Amino acid sequence: MIRLTRHPPNVGLPRIGSQPIALAAATLLVILTGAAAIGFWRAYSGASPELDRAAATRQLQARTAQASEQLVEKTSGLEATQQESIDQLQMIQDQLQTMRRLLAAQQADTKRLSDQVSGLTEAVDGLRHSFASAQPPEPSSQPAVRNSPLRARAHAHASSFNQKRGKARG
Repeated sequence: MIRLTRHPPNVGLPRIGSQPIALAAATLLVILTGAAAIGFWRAYSGASPELDRAAATRQLQARTAQASEQLVEKTSGLEATQQESIDQLQMIQDQLQTMRRLLAAQQADTKRLSDQVSGLTEAVDGLRHSFASAQPPEPSSQPAVRNSPLRARAHAHASSFNQKRGKARG
């Protein structure tokens, strides 16, 4: 079994309860002295924390209002810039749509013209073949006919040269 021993009641600790009124009076006197010191300090320094807080609050409200106005202005500027960008993008998209239509029309015209050229080429080839098969072979004397005027001129020139030469000798 364990024995519990009791300590004597006031061993090592002074007894606070013997003079409670004196202790309360001393505490009250310290509190009143501190409050009076704070009051005198405020009165002579001219600075009141309540006034400072009110001024700080007004300054903070003014800054907040100014920041709010700047934010509204910047937001309005961003909205205007965004609207301009949207308008420019819409204009570019319209131009792109127009260019696509023009390109499609140009490609259709190119295809149509290419088809027409190939049709004409086939027609010309067909005409060449039909013309070649319809004509009889040309005689070899025809090139001589082409050159006959040249030969006649050369012969006439030679004979006139000979006549002039004969007159000069005789």
